[in-house]
Amino acid sequence: MSEQKGDKKSIIQFIREVRTELKKVSWPTNKELVSYTGVVGVAVVIVCALIWVCDTAFAKLFRIILG
Repeated sequence: MSEQKGDKKSIIQFIREVRTELKKVSWPTNKELVSYTGVVGVAVVIVCALIWVCDTAFAKLFRIILG
C-alpha cells in the first residue's frame, strides 16, 4: 500500500514540475508559427523532389545495366 501512495505523490510532483517548466517555455507567436510551418513545408517538398530525382536516376541506371 505504501508504494502506491509514494507513486501517486511522485506522479503529482512530476505533473507540477512539468507545469512549472512549461511556463518557462518561449512559445512562438502565430506569425512565427505560420512562418516555421512554411519553412518545414518547403523543406519537405525539396527533400521529396531530391529523393524522386535520385530514384528515377537509379531506376534508369539499373534498367541500362540489367538491360
